[in-house]
Amino acid sequence: MTHRHHRPVRVPARAFENLCGSADPSEVSRIAHDTAAALLHRGRDAADPDVVARLVAFTDEHGIDDLAELWAAAAAVSLPGAMWRLYLIRDVARNSPESTADMFQRGIELDRTISHVVAGAETPTDPEKIVALCDEILRGAFVGDVGIALERASAFSRIMSQGAAELAASSDATDERRAAVLTRRGARYLEVAEDLHAAAMRWHDDALD
Repeated sequence: MTHRHHRPVRVPARAFENLCGSADPSEVSRIAHDTAAALLHRGRDAADPDVVARLVAFTDEHGIDDLAELWAAAAAVSLPGAMWRLYLIRDVARNSPESTADMFQRGIELDRTISHVVAGAETPTDPEKIVALCDEILRGAFVGDVGIALERASAFSRIMSQGAAELAASSDATDERRAAVLTRRGARYLEVAEDLHAAAMRWHDDALD
């Protein structure tokens, strides 16, 4: 990945203050792209592993809402859109480790591809392993190849989609509401998987910004 020249960027907290009072979509978009680049390059340029650890755990301290305000509305196949999805996957796993692990394990049992290998999953999985996996995937964006991190997150999401669909099918006869929720969740995970794969391709083409 070649180095791009970026405009001066704001760190997320400062940009968040500016974003709250901005009604200009172009300004909102600029802040989203600039802050995503700032956060990513801060980690990739850091020599101190503690800096990377703090960036990975950013939402543990500041909450996911700050990043949602900054990045959730960005185009899915963009740097802020991809970073938002990486953090969101991790946040879901940390807040619901048992259900995430169960869904992922069920997806692995159905998967007929190499998605679980690409994701880097230990099998069988458990709540502790699933949280560690999502931490590792996000950390890879800061210390490794961003494209590979995005592909791993895409593979993870594909497996989660299969697991959600299987849980929906098994719930259909007993709990229609839960089945409907799981069906929507599976569709959303599949959409995220496709978005992250497309973002990975753009990163490898030096075209993700």
